[in-house]
Amino acid sequence: MDPLKAQQLAAELEVEMMADMYNRMTNACHRKCVPPHYKEAELTKGESVCLDRCVAKYLDLHEKLGRKLTELSVQDEEMMRKAAVGSG
Repeated sequence: MDPLKAQQLAAELEVEMMADMYNRMTNACHRKCVPPHYKEAELTKGESVCLDRCVAKYLDLHEKLGRKLTELSVQDEEMMRKAAVGSG
């Protein structure tokens, strides 16, 4: 595959994944923090605080998972490389 095409595909995939994460976070935090029947047009203080905490936790977890998956991917690549060298 053309390196430029691969880079463009990777960028598009990253945007799609970020949009999916944003949508999931929005839905999860809305369900958790905002009652289904609105009493006021604006968020209450409690709803705002809940949403802030929910988003912060969601993003923190997403970052930690990303780091762990990267770490595991690097370990897998190293094991594959060692296996290839050992069998070659």
